[in-house]
Parts: sequence; C-alpha cells; structure tokens
Amino acid sequence: MSSTETSDAEKRRVLSNAQVLAFVWKQWMRRPGLLVGVLAFIMASTVCDLSIPWAAGGLIGAVSAHPAAPARVWTPWGVLAALYVAFYGLRQVAFRFQNVLAAANMQELTNSAFAKVLSFSSDWHADTFAGSTVRKISRGMWGYDSISDTLVLMLGPAVTVLVGLSISTMIRNPLAGAVTLAIVALYMASSVLITTRWVRPANLQSNALDSKIGGALADAIGGVAAVKSFGAEEREVARFAETTAAWRQAVVKTWNRFADNTLAMNVLLVALQSSLTGMLVYAWAHGHATPADVGFAVTSFMLMAGYLRNFGDMVRSLQKGVDDLEDVAAWDRQSPQVADRTDAKTFRPGLGSVAFRDVTFRYKSQPRPVYEGFSLDIAPGERVALVGPTGAGKSTFVKLIQRLYDVEDGKILIDGQDVAGVTQHSLRRAVAVVPQDPALFHRSIAENIAYGRPGATQDEIEDAARRARAHDFITRLPKGYDTLVGERGVKLSGGERQRVAIARAFLADAPILVLDEATSSLDVETERQVQAATEALMAGRTTVVIAHRLSTIRGADRILVFSGGRIVEEGRHGELVAKGGTYARLHAVTEGAA
Repeated sequence: MSSTETSDAEKRRVLSNAQVLAFVWKQWMRRPGLLVGVLAFIMASTVCDLSIPWAAGGLIGAVSAHPAAPARVWTPWGVLAALYVAFYGLRQVAFRFQNVLAAANMQELTNSAFAKVLSFSSDWHADTFAGSTVRKISRGMWGYDSISDTLVLMLGPAVTVLVGLSISTMIRNPLAGAVTLAIVALYMASSVLITTRWVRPANLQSNALDSKIGGALADAIGGVAAVKSFGAEEREVARFAETTAAWRQAVVKTWNRFADNTLAMNVLLVALQSSLTGMLVYAWAHGHATPADVGFAVTSFMLMAGYLRNFGDMVRSLQKGVDDLEDVAAWDRQSPQVADRTDAKTFRPGLGSVAFRDVTFRYKSQPRPVYEGFSLDIAPGERVALVGPTGAGKSTFVKLIQRLYDVEDGKILIDGQDVAGVTQHSLRRAVAVVPQDPALFHRSIAENIAYGRPGATQDEIEDAARRARAHDFITRLPKGYDTLVGERGVKLSGGERQRVAIARAFLADAPILVLDEATSSLDVETERQVQAATEALMAGRTTVVIAHRLSTIRGADRILVFSGGRIVEEGRHGELVAKGGTYARLHAVTEGAA
C-alpha cells in the first residue's frame, strides 16, 4: 500500500457534526460540576457585556444633559467602569474552571483513544498506518480543546451578546433593532452553512492527507535500515514529497475556502455597520433619537462588530476542531473486531491441553478458508512441532490459540475452556510466545524482560536472563539491565533480542509455550546454549514449535505437517523420515542446504 492510498480500516463513513458534538458532550459530563462552574461565570460575564452599551448610553446622556454639572456624570461613569472590571474578572474565573476541566478531559480522552486502538484486532492494525493513528490521537486531543474553548468561552457568549444587543436595540428603536437582528441572524446562518457545506469537505480531505504524512514518515523511518541498505534515501524523499504535495494542494484549497468565508462575512458586517449607525443618525437628525440613543447604538455596534468579526473565526475554529476530533469520536462508536462476551469469564490455567473442534477460519482478504472443519488435540505437556510451506496454516494456528481472530465455525478449547468465552487478557497471559522477530519496546532491558510478568523483582528478572543465557551480555553493557534497547530493540543484535524475548517467556511462566523458530537468529554456540535453556523451559509445559529448520525439532513428541490448512502427516521425526512422504522431502531439502 502506498503512502497516498487509503487502507480498508480507514475507509468508513464520516461522522456528522452532531455526532462529534455528542461525543464532546459525553466528555463534558465526566465532570458536570466543573462544567456548571464554567457556564455560570461565563454567563455572568456575558450579562456584564450586554449591560455596557446601556451604561455607555447613560454616561453620554448624563454628559449631554448636565454639561455644567460634571459631578452628576461620575455615577454613570462608575457604573460603566464597574461593568468592565466585573466582565474581565468573571471571565478570568471562568477560564480557571475551564483549564481544569479541559486538561482532565483531554487526558482521559487521549487515554481512552489509546485503549480503544489497542482493543482493535490485528487485522485493523495491519490495515492502518501506525504513524497516522498516532497523528489522529494527537490531533483529536487538541481538537477537543478547540471545540470546548470555542463553544463555552467564545461562541456561546457571542451568540448571547449578539441576540441580546439586537433585542436591546429593538427596545430603543424597533426598526433599527429589527434590521440588526435580521442581519445578525443572516450573518450567523451564512457562516455556519458556508463552513459546514463549503469548507468542511475540503478540510476533511486535507486532514486525511495530514494523517498520511504521519503514516509515510513512520513507515520510512521505521524501515530506515532497509532504506540505507539499498541507498534509497532520495527515492524515499521523492515518495514522501508526493504525499506532501497532495497535502499542499488540499490545504491551499481549504484555506482559500476559509478566506471566501471571511469575505462573505465582512460584506455582511459592513451592511450591519451602515444600517445600524445610519438609521440612528437619521433618527437623531430628525429629532427621533437622543444622544444617549446614538451612544448606545455606537457602543452596541462596536461590541457586535467585534463579536461578529470573531464569529466567523469561532465557527471555523469549531469546525476544524470537529474535523480534528472526528476520527477519535468514530473510534469511540466502533466496537472491537474481536470482543469479549458480556458474560466472559477469567481463564483458569490448567495443564495446557489444546483442542480444535471442526474449526473453519478465513482471513477477510482471502476468498478461501485457511481451515475448514479442522480438528486437532494436543495433550497437556506435549511438545508439538508444526512444519510445512509458507501459507500452510502454521502461524494461523498460533494466532487462533491466542484468539487474535475469531473463527467462523467450530470452537477452540484450552484446558476445556472455549477461548471465545473467556477474557482475552486472561487467556493470553496463559500463552507465552517467543516470535522469530521479537518485538521489544524502547525501554530498559529489565522492563522488556518483566513485560511478561509486571511487578517481577530484579532478582527474578536476572534469574530469567541467566536461564535464557542473556545475563552475561547484559552485564557487559554500560548500564546493564537499565540499558535502553532503542525502538523495536534496534540497539541489540538479533541474537541478543531473541535471548531477551526468551528470558521474558521464562519469567511469564505460562502453561503453554509457543516458539516460532526462537533460535533462528543465534550463532551456533549460543544456539546450543539457548536450546538447552528452552529444554528446561518446555519441561511440564505444552509447547508448540513453528519450525523452519527441521534439525531443531528432532526431539518433538509429535510433528504435524501442514499443507493447505490440513495436517497431511504426523508422527515423530524418525517415523516421518522413514515414511518417505512430504516431511521426508522437506528434511532432504534442509539437510542438503545445510
């Protein structure tokens, strides 16, 4: 999939504005007390703002009525000054409440989005760029902040003041008030319609391309070793430039539409200015309005012009916040593809028996099932090796044991418990996996080993490392067990990463062990040491070995030869070689290659 393509997981119906705002409301309701505090103080400050034109009109009226008695002017002046002080003071208190509310909700929203992404299936993650997912979560967090600030601190007070001043103007001059209210209503409606119908489609497109920039960056940087190995730096830069060029075209289109919106709003603002002031001046000139009325109108216009000028910005900020949050809000409505049942029980580890009962399973991208009516029993403590060509169903077998996918038909039982009827968390803690390419976190070696058993002591961690023949190389590192391994363990060699993964399996102490050619990255001497360690680890545990080198499975209790999702042969090494079938041919090829 190229960096400019859209994955299956990303192809979905875009949520409406109302659906995203409903998600925001749910976040607000986490702390209703703080929300009420914000709204109470912001509305109190808005009432002060609405009163300022009346106070300004009263001051101008006092000045014009008592030019020879300045002492009478100080009272209305004090009222006007007090309103300004109260306005700013109340807003400051509202901001303090909003800061606490926003920070707490942003933290929980980000944590919830991360947890939701982790709950999605392996298929979902395989279809989605990790970099674009990271970008969506980060963008969604700030999108929520933008929506909350715009709605609570700006847009709500703006609408209240604009409507309130229009009604106040109507009280003093019905015709001017009616015209003002009509223009304000037209202004707000036009701003909302232009933004949602004209600007939003372009903004969603540029957001999608912004996510692809993150995906393309993560894809190339994550594979930087391959980039450098093939001298492909210029090629990757050119490929990335295609994505940024598409983003540039989309974002210019979005910004131009924002500018079009601003132009339309400014035209309506000029219309409001000319109609409101013109009508009041005309009324004053004909003796139908007092200087106080004119002062009220001018002050009202100054307030309304400021709010209206910002109204378009507020709507655009709100829409951008909605678009930025849309992905996270959509995830919140999306159920995990592999979900625990409502009555799921905690898995009770036993001796490690595994049974497939008439299992049918297919990957969503494949027309034919991998397994169809597949059945198999593995006894507790049995060592079973899976061999066969690529695509035969070996890795799928392990994924289904862990319930990384749900089967179409049949059931899988571990220790007599249907894996579909227990919680995934408890099930997977009972299966220790050592993959061919271990996934390590950019954390310390000790943290990576202890990942299989959180809370393990340092002594337990070191004991597991010794059993995996990893302790010696770890202690030679400058920081020992506190050494950071780099992203995906890049600071360690392949053999070192493998031994850390084996140590993690030792520490997990699970009844079922899966070894996906766990010694393939080791040199001959270390391989012998680790094979001895894994022999001890396998004792008393059910072990499933995915084997590519047949020399590593000679001691297996049973070898299962897979082909086309079926077991075509099974038995011990000597029996299968003597039989002269598929396994014998595979063995001859590997022996010849050796």
